[in-house]
Amino acid sequence: MRTLAADLVHHDGKLVEVSGWIHRIRDMGKINFLLLRDRSGIAQLVLEEKPEISLETVVTVKGMVAANEKAPGGYEVQVTEIAVLAPAAPDLPIPVNQDADKLGIEAVLDNRIISLRIPKIRSIFKLQAGIVDYFGEHMRSEGFTEIKSSKLIGSGTEGGTGLFTVEYFDTRVFLAQSPQFYKQAMVSSGMERVFEIGAAYRAEKHETNRHLNEYVSLDVEMGFIESEHDLMDIEVRILKHIFARVKEEHQDVLDLYGADVPEPEATENIPRISHDEAKKIISDRLGRKVFEISPEGERVVCEWAMEEYGIDAVFVHSFPRKKRPFYTYPDGQKTKSFDLLFRGLEITTGGKRINEYGMLLETLPKFGLTEEGLKDYCTIFKYGCPPHGGFAIGLERLTQKILGLSNVKEASLFPRDRKRITP
Repeated sequence: MRTLAADLVHHDGKLVEVSGWIHRIRDMGKINFLLLRDRSGIAQLVLEEKPEISLETVVTVKGMVAANEKAPGGYEVQVTEIAVLAPAAPDLPIPVNQDADKLGIEAVLDNRIISLRIPKIRSIFKLQAGIVDYFGEHMRSEGFTEIKSSKLIGSGTEGGTGLFTVEYFDTRVFLAQSPQFYKQAMVSSGMERVFEIGAAYRAEKHETNRHLNEYVSLDVEMGFIESEHDLMDIEVRILKHIFARVKEEHQDVLDLYGADVPEPEATENIPRISHDEAKKIISDRLGRKVFEISPEGERVVCEWAMEEYGIDAVFVHSFPRKKRPFYTYPDGQKTKSFDLLFRGLEITTGGKRINEYGMLLETLPKFGLTEEGLKDYCTIFKYGCPPHGGFAIGLERLTQKILGLSNVKEASLFPRDRKRITP
């Protein structure tokens, strides 16, 4: 039976079989040390004769486990048998056993299939898988039902811009910008509380370290709310849970990146300020009047929150109506909507939705939309829909900010942007 590298500590003095990739070879003359990498970590192998194999060759070895304080994990395998399962070509395009920080992002992404073998890089996605798990864990604990909606849609519920078109037999459809239509439909159906973890697509011609054209969205929608603050309340609880579980289960990854997560008390202390208040804070700190909350402004207002509240995160609410989608519940010239900025980056957008059929019909023309063009969407409200709202957290952005990555593409397994559609 196969033993993982991390479990050698439990097999001292026993014969084991370990399998994985040859990570490093050290020829010491009369003795050879090989480092074998598997999903759990690194195991040191000791051989008297140097095997004729190259780095990244996949092997299975048998041998006796012995304590060695200099070996990874404090134990090594004194090899008696070695079998090559799959030889590797010697011309690796990038090194996988050296400091990943010395590789530029283009080299990392151009050689994504190989760069994911680098333990530090692969650990990003170990932690990210945890985030997904902890998000779903918390949503279920609050009575939410997970849904999976179609990513092929006949029209865009957020407007006609920023949509990717797809040929679908004899018609044209679009890739969904979000599961908005379906989340609201399920709230209306009587399910009341739903969440989804799925891909979202934005045909925006950005080329920055904060944008992806395909990303994973952690979506939440819930009925019978009174205001957008109910949504902020639940997001605080979600983040508290995610941060606590990340610290509990992935401290090793945090240590690799010199990162940390906010403490529960700090997360509860995230300030809530209006869009106008945020602009004033930014203006005062920059020494000039600002009219938009730019990426620079997001960083500034998070610095303010850190100084004043002990956490570099802030909810900004009451956005102007013209800056929000048509379905956002109006509040005069403002809206019952919000963003969450975390460590200088917007990771969440959400708000209360219009749930009254008459109000929706009055709103559509103001955004250049018609009931006929959004027939299915309007049906949700024509036959009764409770007051509701929701939000979405960008998985890659949250991962990026937890680990302090310089580019959101580092937090995407196979990122898609204007120029990159492979691998």
